[in-house]
Formats: sequence, C-alpha cells, structure tokens
Amino acid sequence: MSSEVQAVGLPLFYSQPQPLSPALHADWRLKDGDAAFAAQTPFVPVVVGELAAAARTYPVVFAGGDAQPLAVLGLEQRNLFVDAGQWAKDAYVPAYVRRYPFGFIATTNPEGFALAIDAGTDRVDQTGGEGAPLFDEGQPTDLTRQALAFCDAFQGEAAATNAFAKALTTEGLLIERRADATLPDGRKLAVGGFQIVDADRFAALPDATVVDWHRKGWLALVHFHLASLERFSVLLDRQQAVVGVSQQNGSEDRVAVETGRKPKSRKA
Repeated sequence: MSSEVQAVGLPLFYSQPQPLSPALHADWRLKDGDAAFAAQTPFVPVVVGELAAAARTYPVVFAGGDAQPLAVLGLEQRNLFVDAGQWAKDAYVPAYVRRYPFGFIATTNPEGFALAIDAGTDRVDQTGGEGAPLFDEGQPTDLTRQALAFCDAFQGEAAATNAFAKALTTEGLLIERRADATLPDGRKLAVGGFQIVDADRFAALPDATVVDWHRKGWLALVHFHLASLERFSVLLDRQQAVVGVSQQNGSEDRVAVETGRKPKSRKA
C-alpha cells in the first residue's frame, strides 16, 4: 500500500467555504462537533509557530512543490490519531484542524481575506434551530470574533511559514524521500512524495546564512524537523494497534526513512 503526500491545495477539509456575512448568515448557528472530518486524512499542514509542538508527536515533512510543512498522521489513507471522532489525548492537534470549520478566503483586495465557514459541514444549522449563533442583531457573536482572531493569527503564521519554506527551496536543501514500513505479517506500507532537509547540505550552509537563520529561528526549525523523522516508528506502532496486527515471535516490524547522516549542530 502506498500513500502519496502531495502539495496541499487549500482548502483541505472544506467542501463549501463561504465568506460570512450578517446579511446572508444572520440565522446560521454552529453545533458542537468532533474530529471525524479529519479521520481519513494522512497529513495536515502545520505552520512554523507550532512546528516544534507537532514534531514531538508526528513526523514533519515538506510537500512537493511549495514545500508546505506537513504533519504525517498515517501510513495509509487514514488518520491514526482519530478514533470514534476523538483526537488522541496524548497527541498535539494542529491549528489547521482546530480552526475548522472556520477559515479565511481571499477577497478581490490583493492582500485581503474574509472570515469564512464551511457550509458543507453538518455542524452548520442554517435554519437557526440548534447551536451557537454566528451573529446577533447584525453583529458578530463572541464565537465569530474568536474564530476571526484565531484565523487572523493563523494567516500571519502562514506567511512566516511561506518565508521559511521559500528559504529552504532557495538554498537547495530539500530532497525527495519516502518512508517504507514492514509489518509483522509481511505487509508493506509506504509514504512517498514528500521532501526532507538534506543533512549534508544543511551542515554546509555558509556562515552568513547560519547567522541569519539563527536570528530568524529557522535553524531550530530544521533540527525539529530532522528529529521528528524518528516518529515514523510511532506511526507504525499505531498502525499495528489500529489494524489489530499482533507481534509474532521472531518477527520484527520495521520502518525506514532515507534521511542521510545526522547534521552537525549549527549555531551562530
């Protein structure tokens, strides 16, 4: 079974994003929900401000193309951290997941964004019957204001993430890799189509770049990323638990990622 990690084209999870308007959505309400919407995705975008937290739970890799950082959630087309609609309590929940069903949508203003909601989710009650209101007498409720603040912060982090990804690409540090796993029953799983930082190229960065990246916090981000690749073994453990594969005597489960040698510590 092979799972391909591809560049994430917004909006992941969203089927009918609509910019919120008090005139059009005065009666809309939002019901409580769970993480079932993310149960079938094997990866999700992360931003630089949460990369360290995400790397403690998941392998963090980079998509092909735009080099968007991604938290890998599974070895197949499933999220190994969601069970019965609940995200694992011992796992970090990425901001992209937490903001759903809200998000930003581009406007005609070149730099403009408007708060949007996914009208396709069953959490939205368009008749005003059940759930928390989005507007009250034409004004955003606390729920909507909090969503706006969260999405605004996320958008700022997304811009910083784009700068980091662009720098990795410009310096030629990213290389294509795949992760291969063998279960005790002999079944093979693979995740391909992603990029990682080449350790040798990273260690050879010019001193001026090292100093600049240290000041920006990018050196630490690269180290978090490289250390997170060990988390592929965690995915394998969860994969076995989910599918109910028992360890057989004399068998060995294996997961391997081509990472190159470990880099020397880069400090300014």
